[in-house]
Amino acid sequence: MQDLTALAFDMAPLGICLTESRVIRACNATFAEMTGHDRATLPGQNFRIFYNSDQAFRAVRDIGLDPLRAGQTFSDERLLRHATGRSLLVRFRARTLTPDNPLARLVMTFALLPEDTADRHLTPRERTVVAGLTRGRTSKEIARDLGLSPRTVEDVRARLLRRFGARNAAELLARLSGPAF
Repeated sequence: MQDLTALAFDMAPLGICLTESRVIRACNATFAEMTGHDRATLPGQNFRIFYNSDQAFRAVRDIGLDPLRAGQTFSDERLLRHATGRSLLVRFRARTLTPDNPLARLVMTFALLPEDTADRHLTPRERTVVAGLTRGRTSKEIARDLGLSPRTVEDVRARLLRRFGARNAAELLARLSGPAF
């Protein structure tokens, strides 16, 4: 049975990673392949290697801690950095094994989000800006996290507001989370 459990973990269609204090302890082959890393080199690595800057890495640290402390699963969309330096947009889910200290031992899954997501009709750039907005980030903070100019983020944000007939970010997010999306 142990061999089947290990096989199921390794061949799961989602990337799976176990971290302790943001350091990788175990991951499956799918996660290594998705991120372009040699699986043998990932254990012991700080999760920082998947972010474009120290600031972006620090910015995501506390997102979702409240649901994790309550024993719930946390989920969002985020950008990870592939070994080649390109960005990956992923659906991220996490569950802690230590609710009193959620980051002490965390199980995470990652699913690549397609570049041409027809269900939301958003470009990859628009999706990353919306992901920042869902975390309550300002345009300036989103720009810093993504390595863009604040003007670029403001342009994307303004275009989204116009396209979806929203007056502000809260209204935009409400419309994007509606049944048509």
